[in-house]
Amino acid sequence: MQIKKLFLQNFRNYESEKFDFSEGLNVLFGKNAQGKTNCAEAVFYLCTGTSLRIRHDKQLIRIGEEYAHIAAEAENRYGKVTVEANISEAKRELRVNGAKIAKNADLMGHINSVFFSPGELRLIQDGPDERRRFMNVSISQTSPTYYTALLRYNKILDQRNALLKNPDISLVLDTLPVWDEQLCRYAATIVKKRTEFLQKLSPYATEMHAYLTDSAEELALSPDKRYGGEEAEIAELLAKKLAANYEKDIRLGFTTVGPHRDDLSVTVSGVDAKAYASQGQQRTAALSLKLAEVQIFKELSGEYPVLVLDDVMSELDLRRRKKLLRRVEGIQTILTCTHAERVLYGADCNKIRIENGRIKE
Repeated sequence: MQIKKLFLQNFRNYESEKFDFSEGLNVLFGKNAQGKTNCAEAVFYLCTGTSLRIRHDKQLIRIGEEYAHIAAEAENRYGKVTVEANISEAKRELRVNGAKIAKNADLMGHINSVFFSPGELRLIQDGPDERRRFMNVSISQTSPTYYTALLRYNKILDQRNALLKNPDISLVLDTLPVWDEQLCRYAATIVKKRTEFLQKLSPYATEMHAYLTDSAEELALSPDKRYGGEEAEIAELLAKKLAANYEKDIRLGFTTVGPHRDDLSVTVSGVDAKAYASQGQQRTAALSLKLAEVQIFKELSGEYPVLVLDDVMSELDLRRRKKLLRRVEGIQTILTCTHAERVLYGADCNKIRIENGRIKE
């Protein structure tokens, strides 16, 4: 899978620009705040329909303009594909091969990507929300079923939480089982898909971490809660847990059990990475998770995703920079940095210099 061309119009600080990408390593370089990360963000947006940096799409529109347009011409194992997004203050329109699509679920899978930046340290350093987000974004790109179940689960969860705040306790107790039946059905799909994902991710992440650290450290992943069996059994177990927590949920005003509360344990050489690992160890652990994610895409879809590495080299020592460059050979990679000559070490690549939202020769 690879992106051939990327078009940006009125996107962030870009007025109008076209990027031609090679099938291997593409290096966007230039001073800080010139637009390198904006280009990387556009790639991720066309893959998922969302941005990792902002909540509201209108923030993507160039200051002083009324709309933004981004598009990519790509090629996956099924052939050529064009993905477009037109964003205005009032609405957003997505198109695949010229046909308008209504939902992000219909966008997923046309162009897959894995995005890594220094901000991904949140994966290790922050709370469970970040690790769930990592799993949600990754699984959704290869499983529309998961993405749909996640959307429906969150909608029902919001309605259940609203019910828990109702002062009429008898009404709450009478109505909760109705919501729980629906909630557990979608929760079971989420839990099952996450379990399968982690079973694949864990050995890849351990291998990648050993590679980056020359086997000096061992990375291990595990879910903080384990659910056995098929979806029907998972749904039954969750229903019992929800019922057992009625009193607590009513007292607190929100749902205290379910996949929206689950976490992923990350340890380095046997100790909790969040609490005890150094920042350098946490950075390597997060990068290992992302490189493992690349391998999962290859296993599930039959081809590598587009790998976006935003300002990663500045955070790695010389040895790990070289090891990373060797590892991404054969994968279309979009890498941003301030000084190309300091991070490439003679690697064959397509270099693109960015200055104030424009490509410079």
